[in-house]
Amino acid sequence: MVNIRPVRAFTDNYIWLVEDGKHAVVVDPGQAEPVLHALRQDNLILTAILLTHHHQDHVGGVLELIEHTRVPVYGPAMEQLPACDVPLSEGDRIELTEPALSLEVIDVPGHTAGHIALYGDSVGGKPVLFCGDTLFVAGCGRLFEGTPEQMLSSLDKLCALPGDTQVFCAHEYTQSNLKWARTVDPDNESLMEMEQLVRAVREINQPSVPSRISVEKRCNPFLRSRDATIAQAAQTWAGQALTTPVDVFAALREWKNRF
Repeated sequence: MVNIRPVRAFTDNYIWLVEDGKHAVVVDPGQAEPVLHALRQDNLILTAILLTHHHQDHVGGVLELIEHTRVPVYGPAMEQLPACDVPLSEGDRIELTEPALSLEVIDVPGHTAGHIALYGDSVGGKPVLFCGDTLFVAGCGRLFEGTPEQMLSSLDKLCALPGDTQVFCAHEYTQSNLKWARTVDPDNESLMEMEQLVRAVREINQPSVPSRISVEKRCNPFLRSRDATIAQAAQTWAGQALTTPVDVFAALREWKNRF
């Protein structure tokens, strides 16, 4: 039985620990010590490190972890990483046995130029997506190296995944994202329900993630650039005509940047 659980790092990062009770894989270890503590606490053997992009809060713990236990590092082929034994690009697969995990690589440039997402095996009966900083609950990553057109295309790829896909993003940004999303789409009942649920779990200091693709398609403005309601809101905020979904997405991203 494979489980996925968060290892908290910095102020709002989640490092994802995938384990079967004996072996473990970590996704985006920005810090080593919280991972090492989790491994020691549950007597787990680290077998691999998976990376989605090059930002320090996702890779900062890699060198210390492989000094502690030399394991293969899988990461995006187009990015400069502290270590990478298996460079990955769209269409590649990761096949692990300890713990049992099969993941497909999806190129999702936008937040960074070579960002990847990892999609695959069901855990608890639902497929999983490790999306780094591309898709958040009710949000998406800032465009540090990519264009609005690239990011919209990347989000379209994730939208096409099955609705029950569990979305394991890497930050606890949900409450601030929902506050903004309600400003964009104030009459969305699904957003209102999500806000209440998230408030309840955050009040007891529990993570608001994972989300699901079906939930994000209802609630996340960044996934709804073709929706007339969202387009009109973005156009009103921008104070100019927005003629394409890319224009709408770009306005939404700038709106969120300034929120």
